[in-house]
Amino acid sequence: MPAAEDKSAEGVKQKALFADRVYHLLFAKIANGDFAPDAKLPSEKELAEQFDVSRPIVREALERLRRENLIYSRQGAGSFVRIKPDQGVLGFPPVETIADIQRCYEFRLTIEPEAAFYAAQRRNDAALERLAQVVEMLSDATRQQRHREDADFAFHLCITEASNNHYYRSAMQALRTHISVGMKLHGLALMGPSPGLHRVFEEHRAIYESIRDGDSVSARERMRKHLEGSRNRLFEDRMLDLSL
Repeated sequence: MPAAEDKSAEGVKQKALFADRVYHLLFAKIANGDFAPDAKLPSEKELAEQFDVSRPIVREALERLRRENLIYSRQGAGSFVRIKPDQGVLGFPPVETIADIQRCYEFRLTIEPEAAFYAAQRRNDAALERLAQVVEMLSDATRQQRHREDADFAFHLCITEASNNHYYRSAMQALRTHISVGMKLHGLALMGPSPGLHRVFEEHRAIYESIRDGDSVSARERMRKHLEGSRNRLFEDRMLDLSL
């Protein structure tokens, strides 16, 4: 059972951090299609148990989704998905072929290493705490031999937020459904007797440590190697020829 609500200044800060985490995880599930338009979300009680938080924290996360017009409520019936996030944002075309996944990785490689660079320079305590929470979620999933696309995406999104550059964050938000396709396939490639899942977690942890330590050059390089490694594992080092 979640602990009783702490109304101290530190408690209020922790509540905001937990609500932010629940918001991002629900956002990811909606974007990934786990909850389709007009689908009913689990109850506040069920979500609180699922995320191991209090119901007020869940309520705050749901209210944020409601303000962004992503969900709506029916009195006495609960909360429902209105639309998938980012439809039409920035005008990115949908992923239709394996070549589009390669193109998505190419584009991510042009923005995410730089976002990590600036995150290491500009992050504050709140941003680091959010990132640390996501790293812990990834650690738990790895110990259970699970690949969690929602936590994986939350990690990358938290870094763009820590960069304090809304263009990076907006691009990542708009690419959420595109990135999830590659993450799902990459996750499948990591399953099995090989140590791939643990290796990927160590890549995530190394990026976090560079950002935590303020090492912007290392953060950029580790993010670049992580994305290239994910792409190469998915494509088995055989890139498609995208020449016109």
